[in-house]
Formats: sequence, C-alpha cells, structure tokens
Amino acid sequence: MAFTSSPSYGSLNAAFLRTILILHCISTLVFTTISTPPEDPVNCVSGNSDCTVTNSYGVFPDRSTCRAANVAYPTSEAELIAIVAAATKAGRKMRVTTRYSHSLTKLVCTDGTDGLFISTKFLNHTVQSDAKFMTLTVESGVTLRQLIAEAAKVGLALPYAPYWWGLTVGGMMGTGAHGSSLWGKGSAVHDYVTEIRMVSPSSVNDGFAKVRVLSETSTPNEFNAAKVSLGVLGVISQVTLKLQPMFKRSLRYVMRNDSDFGDEAVTFGKKHEFADFIWLPSQGKVVYRIDDRVAVNTSGNGLFDFLPFRSHLSAALAIIRSSEETQETFRDANGKCVGATLISSTLFASSFGLTNNGVIFTGYPVIGSQNRMMSSGSCLDSLQDGLITACPWDSRIKGEFFHQTTFSVPLTQVKSFISDIKSLVKIERKSLCGLELYNGILMRYVTSSPAYLGKEAEALDFDLTYYRAKNPLTPRLYEDFIEEIEQIALFKYDALPHWGKNRNLAFDGVVRKYKNAPAFLKVKESYDPTGLFSSEWTDQILGIKGNTTIVKDGCALEGLCICSEDAHCAPTKGYLCRPGKVYKDARVCTRVSGISVIQSVHYN
Repeated sequence: MAFTSSPSYGSLNAAFLRTILILHCISTLVFTTISTPPEDPVNCVSGNSDCTVTNSYGVFPDRSTCRAANVAYPTSEAELIAIVAAATKAGRKMRVTTRYSHSLTKLVCTDGTDGLFISTKFLNHTVQSDAKFMTLTVESGVTLRQLIAEAAKVGLALPYAPYWWGLTVGGMMGTGAHGSSLWGKGSAVHDYVTEIRMVSPSSVNDGFAKVRVLSETSTPNEFNAAKVSLGVLGVISQVTLKLQPMFKRSLRYVMRNDSDFGDEAVTFGKKHEFADFIWLPSQGKVVYRIDDRVAVNTSGNGLFDFLPFRSHLSAALAIIRSSEETQETFRDANGKCVGATLISSTLFASSFGLTNNGVIFTGYPVIGSQNRMMSSGSCLDSLQDGLITACPWDSRIKGEFFHQTTFSVPLTQVKSFISDIKSLVKIERKSLCGLELYNGILMRYVTSSPAYLGKEAEALDFDLTYYRAKNPLTPRLYEDFIEEIEQIALFKYDALPHWGKNRNLAFDGVVRKYKNAPAFLKVKESYDPTGLFSSEWTDQILGIKGNTTIVKDGCALEGLCICSEDAHCAPTKGYLCRPGKVYKDARVCTRVSGISVIQSVHYN
C-alpha cells in the first residue's frame, strides 16, 4: 500500500520547504567561511583519562558507547614508539583515532574500559617532498586537505581521492577510501602509496615496539596487508605517496533521464577519467559528471566547493530535520518527494558549488587545477561562532542524522542491479524520494587493488544516505525498499561493503568475499599475535570470532540484523518481516495495513 498525504498538508509542506530551502541556500553561500568546526571525537572526564570516543556523527550503528582508560596524543614517531611500547608491556588494548573520526563503523573502539586510544591528531606534519621523484612523505594524521595543498606547493597532484577532505591519510588507508575512476591504478588512495612506516607491538628484545618499513619491492606481502589494514596491524606513522605533475580538469554536469542508465553506467567510466553519477531513481533522472584531465596550461581557475560540505545555519538545519521528522510521523511521501525535487533541482542549478573563478559560476565547462577541483569541505575551515553555523551532520546541533549504506557492485553486474532498483521504483515511485533528500545515490568507479582487503574487481560504488530516527525502535517510511536494495547488492550480487560505512548486517561473513583474507590474517598474526590492536568489532568483521549481527526486538530497523521474525521489526506499529518484492530471498520490514491481530511470523 502506498503512503500518501492529504493534498492540503502536502501543498503547505511544499511551500514551507521551498521557503526554507531558499533561506538555507542563501545562508550556505553567505556563511561559507564562518562556521563552528567539529569537536574532538575523544572526550575525557579528567585530563586524558576516563575517555569515550565517537564518530563525527555522534553515534555508532549499534548506538553503543566506546570507552578507554586513557588517550595519548603523540607528536612524533619517537613518542608514538614509546606509547605503543608501554601499552604492549602492560598488555593493554589499543585503537587509533583520527582528528575528525569520520568512519561510521566501530573501527575506533577498543574492548572494555581499560584500553588506550592513540590519536594521530598531532601527527600532522609533512616529512619530505621530492619534486624530482614526485613523492611526498607525510605523517598519518595529515588530512587530505593538507596533503593536496602540500603537493601543490611543489607542482604535484594526487590523481584520485575522496570528495571530502576531512579524512586523514591513516584513516583513508585504514578503510580503503577512494574517489572515482577506472583509469590508471584506480581511484583508491592506498594504491598510490609506495612506502609505509608502521609501529606495532614487539618482544622485549625490541623494547616492546617495532618500526616496520614496508614497500612493494622489499616487503610485498606485508605491504599489501598494510595498505588497507583496519587498524589491526599497529599504528601507521608515516606514508610516502607517488604523485603526478599538476594538471587541470574540465568538468560539467548533465542531467538526463535514466531510461538507458544500465548500459551507460557500465561504459561511461571508460570514456571520462573522473566520471561519476548522482542517480535520482524516483525522479527517473541521472546527473552525469563529465570530468576529464586537461593540460595544466589550459585557461581556467575553477573551484569546487561542494554545497553540502559548506557551513550551514544551525537554525535552518534544525527546521529541515524537524520537517523530515514530521514527514516520517505522518508518512508524508508526497512531502518527501517535493522536497527531494526541490533539493536536487537547486543543487543542479547551482552547479553543486562549482565556480569558474572561485567566486561565481558563469557556465560549463569549469576548468581548474586538480588541487582546487578534487575535494572540499569548507565547513571545517572555520572559526568558532558558538554553533550559529556548523557542518550539517554535527552531532552538537539538531541537524542531519542518517544511515549510510555503501557497497561496490562488480561492473559486470551493475546493469542487472540497476534494473532491480528500477523494478522496485515501478512498484512505488515515491519509495526512494527519501534517498533523494540526501542528494540521491552517489555512484563512483573503483578498480581491483593488490591490497589484500581492497576491491576485488572493477566495480561501481553505490552510496545511499537516508533518514535515521533518533529512537532506534521507530520504523522508517518505505524502509523495506531500501533494505531490499541493500540485500540485493550484498547477497544477490556479492557486493563489497565500504569498511568505514554501513550498518552491521553488511559485514556478517564479509571476509569470505576477499580471496587474500588468509594472507592478511597471517600478517596480522605475525605483527600482533596477542591482538592488542584488535577489538570485538575487528574480530567479527575479519571472521575471527563472533559475528556482527545483533538479534533482538527491533534489530532489523537499524540494520543490526536481517529480520527472521516480526519482532525484529516493529509489529506494534504495523511493520512485519516479509519477503522482498523483487528479490524474494530478501527479508525486510514492511508496513502491512489492516491488521487487527498481529501474529509473529518466522522466516528461516
């Protein structure tokens, strides 16, 4: 049954949303460089003792609190060695945290309350740049923004990277972060690393800590394990990257209908080096990113300051969040679809934040240097303003609060996967408007990597962001459609989940999808035989002990489990466990109308 709203409420809501969106966009443009930067993800009761850690969104998928007895902030490799040695001697569990902690998953968490957080916040220096050999060596706490700027100073560029520059070098390598390309070595940052210095536990003969210098030529096995390490091998101290001479990019966005999108998605990445897509399935539209490398002497000084990554008025963010909560409460699919159309059309009309000269947009193509076009995040580049403005997802305000489901579907299966999503949209066109409120489905190209826990094949990475309720037992509007898409990708097409995103269910048994997982685990056993850098979460995702699903009442609502009985959904609110509509093997929480007596149903 389709969820509908009354015409009066929908029209009023549409007018309200239009007004708020206009004010929101104006504030975004005005307050680009005025914002409150995020707080440190580690908070301690007394000095650096009795600490908790969270992510930049303020909550983990299972809503647990991660604690440690202490946090340490090394400022050099020598200090890092001393910290790891002391903890190893004492047999203490350790995990690494970063400046902004952008991973949704519990990779920063250690076990119990007696462990140690090691923050790379002050390991943020450039060690050496070599223009002749086109290499740059940095400490692991250097942010992507710093890396891009340091490379540009000597006329060099990182060819591919994530679009958000608030990630650190160590964080990107820990999770396999990437941009979008099928060209060269692909879009993953770790595949442009040539040397890694890692501090890991060792024996008393080594003083309880050891610096391991890894490279493709000297230690290929260990190097390929460390390139995507999940933080279980030790602490990355320094990284050397192989860069390229500075170049420019020519970018334009084109919106088309999605009638031939299945075919285009498979071939488009071969035609354009930095291609990606924003798919708006409920609207039947796709935004194509036509983005290519051009000579460095090509005229143009373009800048990409992505609008959703700019600072925003906290008051406007609160109104938008309240509006979405109201839409969920009243099951107002029409209101969501109106809002989604307004947002997508406004972003497209404003060129997503592109300007031809750093100030205004005058037309396509926008041509600019790689360091000005590849990544952004100006809400981090700001002064304290008392939270009048902030990054949209800052947990200290009432702003965005969402799930992120991100996975890579093999390119050979992409056409079929897109067809399955289209089949779901045909059943109910309004079902995916909630995705479009968060800028649609972002799709980026990735290639196979020699990293043992990197991508296994050429693929398209699908990034779905969608509403999350503050109450974990509150079901979402059309949640069964998104749950089915998630299960189709992960189980029908064997997609690989992003290590730093996703809900728990995506990681159950995931290590079996990696052919080199045994080789990775062998290196892990060699580097940290007592598991001091491991945690319950890393043991689960690596298939060492336990699994990631948590079975309890309501567990499927937040992706802690796949429902097998109605109690895993919200039966008192009419959401029952049912088979998928297109993929019959899926088990999803579906709202069933007209039930007077709710009976528990089991699906095995």
